[in-house]
Amino acid sequence: MRSVPLLDLHRSLGGNLGEFAGWVTSLDFGDPVSEHISVRTSVAFFDVSHMGRLVLRGRRVFEFLQRVVSRDISKVREGFMSGPVLLLNESGGIIDDIMLYNVSEDTWFAVVNAANIEKDYQWLTSWRGRLGYSDIEIEDVTLRSVLVAIQGPKALEVLESLGVGDAGKLKILEFRVDAEVAGERATLLSRSGWTGEEVRSHGFEVWCSVDLGAKLLRKLVELGTRPAGLIARDTLRLEAGYLLSGVDFDETVTPVEARYWMAWDVEKENYIGAEAVRKRYLGGVDKVRVGLRFKKGEKFVPRHGDRVVVGEKEVGYVTSGTYSTYLNRAIAVAYVFTRYAYLGGTAHLRSRGKLFEAKIVEPPFI
Repeated sequence: MRSVPLLDLHRSLGGNLGEFAGWVTSLDFGDPVSEHISVRTSVAFFDVSHMGRLVLRGRRVFEFLQRVVSRDISKVREGFMSGPVLLLNESGGIIDDIMLYNVSEDTWFAVVNAANIEKDYQWLTSWRGRLGYSDIEIEDVTLRSVLVAIQGPKALEVLESLGVGDAGKLKILEFRVDAEVAGERATLLSRSGWTGEEVRSHGFEVWCSVDLGAKLLRKLVELGTRPAGLIARDTLRLEAGYLLSGVDFDETVTPVEARYWMAWDVEKENYIGAEAVRKRYLGGVDKVRVGLRFKKGEKFVPRHGDRVVVGEKEVGYVTSGTYSTYLNRAIAVAYVFTRYAYLGGTAHLRSRGKLFEAKIVEPPFI
C-alpha cells in the first residue's frame, strides 16, 4: 500500500482517507455531492498524485511509442497531449489507457492509471527489449512528484490568481513545460483533466515537485477553491462517459467491445495487439459497451454487476453506475449483447430485486 506524497496535508484539509488501487488518498472532503456540483458550476481541485507518472527519453522514443500504442501519435504535436491511447496485450486485450505528452524530440511523458503503474512499467520495459529499443530510458517519477487537477468553469480565474496570466491561451490538451505557478516552476501546466470540464476548456492540471504541490494546495484553499476527492471524481468521469481501468475494461476486453474509439485508430497497423483487434473488428463481437440513462427523479444507484434485461431475457451487465444529482437521474455504463444494443431503445435494469426502465444511449451523459 502506497500513500500519496501530500497525505498529511489531506488530513489537515479534512480529507476522509481510504484505499483506491493500492493507494491511500482522500475519498472525499466531507460532502462528495457538493464537491461534484462545485466542479460543474464553480471550481474544485483534486490531488491525483496516485496516478503514475513516467518519463521516456531517447533518440528513438517516438518510434518506440508508435510501436506499442494503439493510436497514430505522429499527429501529436510537440507541446500537446495525445488524449487516451491504449496499451494492449497480444490478444488485443486492454492493459491500460494512458495519456502521452510530446515534450521534445527525445522526451515524452506518460500518465498511467494508479493500479497499473508497475504493470505498465514492466510491460513497456519488456517490449523495449523485445523490439530492440534498449537505448530508450523509462523512469518512474510518481513518488517524486505531484499531480493536481483544477476543474470547473472558474478554473481559469483560479489559475490567473496563481500568477498564470496566460493560461487561457492554452488549447485543449496543450501544455507548457517549466511553467511558473504560484511563483515557482512546475514541471508542466496543461489544459486537461478527467471530469468532462476539460472539453469545455474548464480544466487544468499541474505536474510539479512535492514541495510546490504542498504550496499549491494551500494557495488553492486560500483562494476559496474547494478540495474534492475520488468519489466526486468517479461520478464526474461517469457523467463524461470516461472508462475506468479494471472496472469498465480489463485485459479480456478489446477496444472493439469497449467501443473505445477515441483511444485507437482502426487503420493503424504494426502495434502490439493490432492483428487481434483488427480480426475482432472485421469479424464482429458478441457484446459492446453502451450507456444507460434512467428516468429523471428515480433515485437509485446502478451497481457493478446489475443485469440488463430486454423482455424476460438478461442481455448484459453494468460495469459502472451512479445517481447524478447534477442530472437528477441515474446513469450507468454496461456491456450488452450486440443484437440488443439499439441506441435509443428501451431496456430494464434488474437491481436489488427491482426493475428500472432505461434508455440505451451513447455517452457522454452531459
